[in-house]
Amino acid sequence: MTQALATRRSLPLAIVLIVTGVIGWLASLALLLDKLAVLVNPEVDLDCNLSVIVQCGKNLDSWQGAILGFPNPILGVAGFVAPIAVGVALLAGAGFARWFWIALNVGVLGAFGLCLWLAYQSIFALSTLCPWCMIVWSATIPLFWTLTLFNARAGIFGARMSRAGAALYTWVPAITVASYLVIAIVAQLRLDVLATL
Repeated sequence: MTQALATRRSLPLAIVLIVTGVIGWLASLALLLDKLAVLVNPEVDLDCNLSVIVQCGKNLDSWQGAILGFPNPILGVAGFVAPIAVGVALLAGAGFARWFWIALNVGVLGAFGLCLWLAYQSIFALSTLCPWCMIVWSATIPLFWTLTLFNARAGIFGARMSRAGAALYTWVPAITVASYLVIAIVAQLRLDVLATL
């Protein structure tokens, strides 16, 4: 089976791309709207500020909230369109070249790395858990694992990675849950979140 045939149509991948893309896009939009509300009125009481620990205000006002000089949610609003578009194209029967899958995977890897860095900054530097940010993390994590292991299984990264991808692809839900648990445990140990709810 050629790579084009292997990657031409995958309903599970298409669904994950669309669902995680929509969830990430909506959470990014909500965070961007909150940032705009703060810019209009710095004293605004944001709906996402639930407690001293669970809030987005501190994150939005931090330098970590605008690492490229503009609010990070703009990256999400722009970036999450890509998996949605690719997922819809897959549903329509589109096939993509190997370079395209690699480029998409590099972009999603960048988003995954940024989310991990922002989670670290949120927990260890800002001592907060931003609700909208956590939804973005929750969408990006399965997006990354699903796409990466799908590509590995399809031979996009070579034959050696194909065997590893085939072995691990069915474990994506467990890997995703394990990733969530790692972040939750670190947050609990560092911030004692349960005591503040």
